[in-house]
Amino acid sequence: MATKNLSEYDLASVPSAEGMKFGIVVAEWNYQITGALAQGAMETLQKHGANDNDIIVKHVPGTFELPLGGQFMAEYTHVDAIILLGCVIQGDTRHFDFICDGVTQGTMDLNLKYNKPFIFGVLTTDNEQQSLDRAGGRLGNKGDEAAVTAIKMLALKSELK
Repeated sequence: MATKNLSEYDLASVPSAEGMKFGIVVAEWNYQITGALAQGAMETLQKHGANDNDIIVKHVPGTFELPLGGQFMAEYTHVDAIILLGCVIQGDTRHFDFICDGVTQGTMDLNLKYNKPFIFGVLTTDNEQQSLDRAGGRLGNKGDEAAVTAIKMLALKSELK
């Protein structure tokens, strides 16, 4: 279990996002949660200098569809990094395991295939309350953390070029 607020970080440790272009792909399933993650990500990108016109948000039906939505974003837009936001809550069947494994592997494959950051912003929780706690609740917002990660990975890429 997370022991810190996901939205707390050293502001000075995050480079400027000015001039960077971001895609955000959001799962519609559990939208009360994923919509809050998307809002957190957008606000964090803007707080660090990203222009509204440099943030593209698209939706896919569920978390399993995030990697393909991310691939479409990489192929049909000109974004520098893509944030994938979803939520899978444990149920009574193994469906949870298959979805989590698939989206995790799919995200890793995209990072390597496109040589650009695809940020895994997927909550994989035991119950709805744990998700709410991580989507703007008592543990902050995983969307904030995903946005900061995207900015830092783009800065690293730029630094190493």
